[in-house]
Amino acid sequence: MGAAIVSWQSKGMNDYERIAEIIRYLDERHLEQPDLTTLAGRAGLSQFHFHRLFAVWAGVTPKDFLQCLTLAHAKELLRDGENVLDAALESGLSGPGRLHDLCVNLEAASPGELKSGGAGWTITFGFAESPFGKCLIAESPRGLCHLSFVENEKTALAELQKDWPQAKVKRDDSAAKQMAGQIFRQHARSETGAPLRAFVCGTPFQVRVWRALLQVQPGALTSYGRLATSIGKPTASRAVGAAVGQNPLAYLIPCHRVISETGVTGNYHWGPTRKRAMIAWEGAQRFTGVLETASR
Repeated sequence: MGAAIVSWQSKGMNDYERIAEIIRYLDERHLEQPDLTTLAGRAGLSQFHFHRLFAVWAGVTPKDFLQCLTLAHAKELLRDGENVLDAALESGLSGPGRLHDLCVNLEAASPGELKSGGAGWTITFGFAESPFGKCLIAESPRGLCHLSFVENEKTALAELQKDWPQAKVKRDDSAAKQMAGQIFRQHARSETGAPLRAFVCGTPFQVRVWRALLQVQPGALTSYGRLATSIGKPTASRAVGAAVGQNPLAYLIPCHRVISETGVTGNYHWGPTRKRAMIAWEGAQRFTGVLETASR
């Protein structure tokens, strides 16, 4: 596993809960342009510490972040008659910006491997912090096989073992922390590193949808309908939605970048606030990239 370490890993993960609360608040009140004093008070921090925490997490200042509330801005465009998804794209989620493009080689388990349930394997798993809360990361001999966000460690581990019931499991939090650094780093680019290997169990249709999701760039959005069209099944939006919801690699296979045709962020296995945080975080990185390009 890689050795990249980023600043959020040294922070207590009360940070994510604080940021999530601020995102909920900004979603509701962004038109009021709440100032730093108000936001710091909501987070229970001094202005100095809140400003610093927010900049570390989002990569931009709270003031700049207000400009990255893409779906809220999309709603304003909708009132002017804009197409829903196009409005979201025009709001800033139309390109990769400064985010690195994670290169993922996604391989699917064969019927025989699915039947064996991981017999003869040792799967290394561990718990690590991410910008979006604690996560469980697991790697099989064939590659990453599980990434989920954790509310309860025992429940999360049980979900992993349900997918690979015959495999032995070995805990290594240090390895998970290193892999989290590689997956969630904000400012590095993947061109210099080897692609991440992912190994998933799913139906041929599910795997096809997951591979299509990997083509949705960081900082971009798509809809269930567009995703269905991209795999040659334009009438299968509901089936695509179900496959998106069964994604075994949270964030890495970016199901958080899929929204409904109405512009609503929609459901997310690990909670709508976390999905909203991911979209906003990536939008903030793109915004920062635009500022950097303009300043050259």
